[in-house]
Amino acid sequence: MEKELNDNVCEEHVYKKVFNTYSEAINNYFYYKFGNREMAEESVQEAFIKLWENCKKVPFSKAKSYLYTVANNMSINRYKHQKVVLNYAKTVPQRSEDLENPEYKMQEEQFKDKLQLAIQNLSEKQRTAFLLHRIDEKSYKEIAELLKISVKAVEKRMQSALENLRKNIEEFK
Repeated sequence: MEKELNDNVCEEHVYKKVFNTYSEAINNYFYYKFGNREMAEESVQEAFIKLWENCKKVPFSKAKSYLYTVANNMSINRYKHQKVVLNYAKTVPQRSEDLENPEYKMQEEQFKDKLQLAIQNLSEKQRTAFLLHRIDEKSYKEIAELLKISVKAVEKRMQSALENLRKNIEEFK
């Protein structure tokens, strides 16, 4: 069986093993990128479809790397598409009557951009702990179990993440 796992992932049992091993991690990656569970699940399906389409080229040992490469490329493409949509929305006059102050809306958008950039600039460990706590609403204990670290380590990562976010957002002002 070990020899078969070194071969490509076209065999059903090898593909299932790859799916069972990496699908949850890839789903979390997409969820943290997009902040949307449905989009994350759809993206996971797309990533595994691409793996299946290229299964003869991808050995089992490279499947994880291949999936993360596909996931990264997909997230970059969606980000670029989102930028195009947002730029278009800015240039087209809005039909709905907006009673909010335009200056407030602009400041809110700028803050959202700053926050996203600040989250991206966190270390992977800090970002993971922060998003699991704030997005997935996991307790420190649950995060510690997921990451196989102590609760104190989670507390330290969250403290560092929050300090870095405050510092980075202040620098952007």
